[in-house]
Amino acid sequence: MRSSHRRWRGLLLAACLGASAPAVQAATAADTDVAFAPVPCPASVGTRVACHEGRDAQGAWLLVAMPEAWNKRLIVHAHGGPRLGAPKAGDSAEDLDRFAVMVREGYAWVGTTYRRGGYGVRMAAADVEHSRRVFWARWGRPERTLLHGQSWGGNVAAKAAELYALEIDGRANYDGVLSTNGMLYGGTRGYGFRADLRAVYQYYCRNHPAKGEVQYPLWQGLPADARMTRDELRARVNACTGVELPAGKRTAAQAANLRDILAVTGVAEKQLVAHLAWGTFHFQDVVQKRLGGRNPFDNSATVYRGSHDDTALNAGVERFRADPAAVAALAYDADLSGLIVLPTVTVHARHDPTVSYEADAAYATTVAAAGRSHLLLQALTDEQDHSRLQDATYTTVLQVLEHWLDTGEKPAPSAFGETCGRASPPRDACRFMTP
Repeated sequence: MRSSHRRWRGLLLAACLGASAPAVQAATAADTDVAFAPVPCPASVGTRVACHEGRDAQGAWLLVAMPEAWNKRLIVHAHGGPRLGAPKAGDSAEDLDRFAVMVREGYAWVGTTYRRGGYGVRMAAADVEHSRRVFWARWGRPERTLLHGQSWGGNVAAKAAELYALEIDGRANYDGVLSTNGMLYGGTRGYGFRADLRAVYQYYCRNHPAKGEVQYPLWQGLPADARMTRDELRARVNACTGVELPAGKRTAAQAANLRDILAVTGVAEKQLVAHLAWGTFHFQDVVQKRLGGRNPFDNSATVYRGSHDDTALNAGVERFRADPAAVAALAYDADLSGLIVLPTVTVHARHDPTVSYEADAAYATTVAAAGRSHLLLQALTDEQDHSRLQDATYTTVLQVLEHWLDTGEKPAPSAFGETCGRASPPRDACRFMTP
């Protein structure tokens, strides 16, 4: 083991007393006994890679990619979503394809569905941790294990790092943490803008729910027994706003509705249906299945601005007040303490249309309040995608994190741009912004 690695072990042991939850116990053989079968890899990972898939006892499907020239590093991946459907074989192939550059760089990769569809950060974190234990039991302990979360998986990975980073005796299960476009606000802060969107949209459109349908509080997303489809939702949004029509073919009323909805909520036009879908189907899952029908959202004191008539909007918009018990339950499941004990790197696209880059700033504040800023390094790029950043972005943040672990010294924020500039990709692939 490298001397710098031993230095980190000592630091982690000292930090262990501040961990936010007890570490998991050592896995039994039965717990990690997953029957893997060979499956085709996505073409993007290259030709000299073997992929294996299996289902664990909880019902989660694990996918492992093992490069022939393995660098003895492992990426443990937490995917975004959450996906609402039941998990099935092949679900993780898209995640592997999205981060295939990591495998091409020599890393082994393990991704897992979660044991069920729907919301549940602690559940998902436990499943991610289990995938690590399964990999270690089957392929041996790597020289280094990195925990990676994307989108909602950023929340999952951050929670997993709080819960499972260390054993009680200070032994580390992971060496570092990486978040890409992570939803790092935590559960109680991350979704209020979609509750606002539901309220503002309904004020202008009055079709979700429509007149003559069962009326329900908008914070529910949908009633428990409702069976609306995404296509049906899209048709309603298009009827009211013309969002899927060329601008010149929208009626005056559609154009006015769309302009006010976007101006007040800050949602991008191309993401309007997606955010409304989250505020419909995911809210239904969160409220009806996870919170016992209780409301975690609150706009009782929100002042909406940016419309052509803010006075009328604020007077007429539906108001709702959060149930403290629902907020507490959601906070327990998904909020973050900031009590990190591992070197943690986050990178976010400045123009991410799905999760605002401000989530990383919120996380920095949480970590600072816990006195752990020395373990957090953040980067920003001028990219505009959410699910897939430049390959050069991923390789650079990995190199910076690896250098941090090798030396035991936290890099400067400028290290991202400098590291990418020295790499082989064309300079225009380096999109890191000046700190």
